[in-house]
Amino acid sequence: MHGRIRTWGPGALVLLPTVLLLGYFVYGLIAWSFNTSLTDRHTARKGPANYVGFENYGNLFGEDRFLNSLKNLGVLTVAFIVGTLIFGLLWALLLEKGVPGESIFRSVYLFPMAISMIASGVVWGWLLNPSQGEDARGLNRLFEILHLSFLENPWWTAGSRWTTMASIAMPAVWQLSGYIMALFLAGFRGIPPELREAARVDGASEFKLYRYVLFPQLSPIALSALIILGHMSLKLFDLIYAITGPNQFRTEVPAIYMWNTLLRSDMAKSAAIAIVMLAVVAVLVIPYVAYTVRQESEE
Repeated sequence: MHGRIRTWGPGALVLLPTVLLLGYFVYGLIAWSFNTSLTDRHTARKGPANYVGFENYGNLFGEDRFLNSLKNLGVLTVAFIVGTLIFGLLWALLLEKGVPGESIFRSVYLFPMAISMIASGVVWGWLLNPSQGEDARGLNRLFEILHLSFLENPWWTAGSRWTTMASIAMPAVWQLSGYIMALFLAGFRGIPPELREAARVDGASEFKLYRYVLFPQLSPIALSALIILGHMSLKLFDLIYAITGPNQFRTEVPAIYMWNTLLRSDMAKSAAIAIVMLAVVAVLVIPYVAYTVRQESEE
C-alpha cells in the first residue's frame, strides 16, 4: 500500500490542481448551464426557479431566428472548411516541392495565426466595406483603382445566404489556411521516400503518384483537419462580431444569438443555446476521438 502511494502519490498531487480547476470551470459550469436551461429563469433576478424540462429547447427550435442562425452556421462551416482545406493543401503542395526560401514562405503563411480574431475582424471589417463607386473603401476601393469595377460587391450586406456567409468565411480562411498547410506539409514530409521511389520505378506519373500513393497517406491528417476546422467554425464569434456587429440578422450565428439573449438577461434561453452548441461540437469530436482510440489500440 505504501509503495503504491509513493509511486502514484507525487504524480496525483501534481495533477490534482488541474483536475480540480477543470472539474469546476469546465464540467461544473457545463452542468450549471444545462441545469439553468431546464428552468424558467428568463430574468437576472435572484430567487427560486421552476423546472420546465426541455421546454426552452422546444421553443428554440420553433423560432425562425434560431433556425436562421443554424442555417447561417451550416453555410459558414462549409465555406470555411472547404476554403481552408483547399488553400492549405495547395500551399503544402507548393512547399513540398522544396522551393527556394521555403522558411520565408512558411512564416508568411503562418503569420495570420499570430493575429487575434478580434484584430483580424477589425481589419477585415474595413476591407469588406460594402460601399461602392466613388465612396468605395477597402477591397472595393482597390478594385476601383485597378479598373476592375465589375468585382465590386456589397459583400455580406446583400445577396444570398451563401454569398453573405462566404464573405464572412474569407477572413477565417485567410487566418487558418497556414495552420492546415503546416499539418499537410508535416504529413508529406513524414511519408517514407521509398514509397515515392517504388512508385516511380513502377512507371507512375506525378499525378498518379499523388493520387494513389501520397494522398491516401494523408487521410488521417485530413480527418484531423476536418474535425479541428469544424469545431473552430463554431467559435468564430469574435470575428463575426468585429466585422458585422451583434445585430445583423443576415450574419447571425448561434453564438451571436446567445450573446444577444444573454444581454437581455434571459439566462435559461442563452444556456439552452450554449448546450445546443456543445451538442454540435460533441457530434463532431466524439466520433473522431473514438476512431483515434480504436486506431491506436489496433496498432
